[in-house]
Amino acid sequence: MLPRLCLLVSCLVLIASCAVPPDSPRFEPSADLPPFEQDSFADYVRENRAWISEHRAFISDDRDLEIDMNAPFEMRPETAPKRGILFVHGLGSSPWYFSDIATAMAKDGWLVRSILLPGHGTKSADLMLPYLDDWEKIIAHQTTLLKNEVGEVWLGGFSTGGNLVTSYAAHDPDVNGLLLFSPGFYPSNGYLFLAPAISYLWDWVDIDTEDNIPNYQSLPSHGASLYYQTVSKVQDDLTRADFNRPVLITMSQHDSVLDPVATLDAFQSRFTNPRSRFVWYGETPPNLDDTRVTALSSNLLDDRISTFSHMNVLFTPENPYYGRRGSHIMFENGQEGIPVPEDSETLWFGAWGQITPGKYHARLTWNPYFNNLLADIRTVTSQP
Repeated sequence: MLPRLCLLVSCLVLIASCAVPPDSPRFEPSADLPPFEQDSFADYVRENRAWISEHRAFISDDRDLEIDMNAPFEMRPETAPKRGILFVHGLGSSPWYFSDIATAMAKDGWLVRSILLPGHGTKSADLMLPYLDDWEKIIAHQTTLLKNEVGEVWLGGFSTGGNLVTSYAAHDPDVNGLLLFSPGFYPSNGYLFLAPAISYLWDWVDIDTEDNIPNYQSLPSHGASLYYQTVSKVQDDLTRADFNRPVLITMSQHDSVLDPVATLDAFQSRFTNPRSRFVWYGETPPNLDDTRVTALSSNLLDDRISTFSHMNVLFTPENPYYGRRGSHIMFENGQEGIPVPEDSETLWFGAWGQITPGKYHARLTWNPYFNNLLADIRTVTSQP
C-alpha cells in the first residue's frame, strides 16, 4: 500500500506543478511538422527555413536573425572534405548551439551539418507534435546523406541530442565516433519516469516568457516524455554492449539537470576506446584513476564564475549572443526573491540554482576553456 501511496502523491505533486498557458496562438501547436527526408541537405535547409519563417512565433523585430538562429545549417571546409560530422541539439534548443564548434571544425577540414529536430525552431507548443520515431528517422536519414559525401562520419549531440546520437551509433558500426556535450543519459529528476503518464493528463509542465531566441523557455509535457524515452533507450543500449569507438564527453559537476557522477561512471565502464576523453568541469572526482579523464576547475574567481552550467560548454567567450559580452543574459536562474543588480559588472555566473550570499548568479552561457575543448576534439578525432 505504501509504494502505491507514494506513487499517487508523486503524481499529484507533479500535476499540481503543471502550468496553464495563456490564451495565445503561441501556445497552440502547428497543424503538422516540416518534412525532413529531402534528397539533399541543401533542399532540407531551404524547406526548413521556409517552414520556420511561416510557423515561428517571433519574439523580436529581427525575423532574419531568429530564422538564422533556429534553422539547420552546413559549414564546408575550403578543400574537398574527407570527414564529416552531424550535430543534434537538445530538447528545446536549436542547431545554432553548435555554431562555434562548427566554425572551428570546418576550418580543420570537416564537413559540418547541424540539424533541426522536428518540433523545434518555431514555438514550444510544436513539441506536442513529434514522436521519438520522427527524431530517430531524421538522424538516420541525415547520417545516410552525410555518408554519401564523406568516407568518415562522426555524430555529435548536446543533452537529449547526445542520447539520440549515442543510441543511433550503437546500432550503426559505420559511425566512426561521437562528440557528446552534457549528454542526458542519467537525469537528476527521479520522477521523470512519470512524464509519459503526465503527458496524457496535462499539456504543459512549464510556462515561461519566451525571450531566448535559440531556446524554448516553456515545455509541454509531451516534450518531457520524449526526453524520458531517449533516456530509457540509451540506458538500454549502454547496458547491452560497450561502445568501443572514440568518444568525447563533457560534463559539469554542478549540472542542474543531470547526474554527473553516473555519467562519469558510465564513461569509465562502457566507453572503452583508449582514445576517448571525458572532460569534467569541477573539482577532481575522488579516487579517479582513469587517465582519459581531465578535470578543469569551474570556480574561476577572476571571471566571476562559481560553477559551470548544463549548456555553457558549447559557446566561445566571444559568442555575440551568449558570450561574455553577449547580447543575451539569462538573469532568471532559480534565485527567487533576490533582486537583479543594476550593474552587470557585479554579476556572477554559474549553473541553474547557484546561490551564494552576497552574489547574484546569472546563468553561465560561455566556456572559458573553449580552446581546450577544441584541442580535446582534435585529440579524440585524430587518425589512429
